[in-house]
Amino acid sequence: MSITVYYSSVSGSREVKQAQSEILQFLDAKKIKYFAVDITESSDFKEEMRKKVGNPSAMPPQVFNGDKYCGDYQKFSDAMEDGKPEAFFKL
Repeated sequence: MSITVYYSSVSGSREVKQAQSEILQFLDAKKIKYFAVDITESSDFKEEMRKKVGNPSAMPPQVFNGDKYCGDYQKFSDAMEDGKPEAFFKL
């Protein structure tokens, strides 16, 4: 299994940038390998992300482990508060 994080390198929202940064920093700190997909590089990536999430208006960041949907930033934040971030990433 591999972690995939869909993110946006171009976002006018400070909240989105912060959320993306927190997830990626966590993965880097734990030395968890991941693949980052920038949805601004191609509309196909955005469509792929939204299709996999099952929500036509889903916004980044969205996280997957293989084909399994882990969740968005709110679910990551909740897992961090519960002290179970590894469970969020389905590790």
